[in-house]
Amino acid sequence: MADHDTTPLPTNLPAGLWPTIDALHAWLERDESVAGREGLLLRMLKLSEEVGEVAEAVIGAVGQNPRKGVSHSWDDVRAELCDVVVTALVALRTLTPEPREVLTRHLSEVAARSLTAGGESAAEQPGQAQSRV
Repeated sequence: MADHDTTPLPTNLPAGLWPTIDALHAWLERDESVAGREGLLLRMLKLSEEVGEVAEAVIGAVGQNPRKGVSHSWDDVRAELCDVVVTALVALRTLTPEPREVLTRHLSEVAARSLTAGGESAAEQPGQAQSRV
């Protein structure tokens, strides 16, 4: 089971999503043990590691592994999904100094091709091709 610390957080942490992502990025840059292109690739690969932890948690939550049984909870799955999101945003910040703008623009493009003006998905509209995110 994943260990999630329940000790109170320090009060000097950055407030908000993007300041926190910037702070995490700066911390990783300061303490990186591998630099350059190799360091960049390793930062991107970290995302795959986190996705694997989601898979492990889901398998554990449903008890799919007969040797381990139920080894995780759905709270563990949620926490691992959050780790994926944070890792992806830090990776995006690594590739651009403007991650908020890049994400906002991309999300708008995904919404434009996936949602109609009425808020229904393209799959719900008869006669229209389905769009995938």
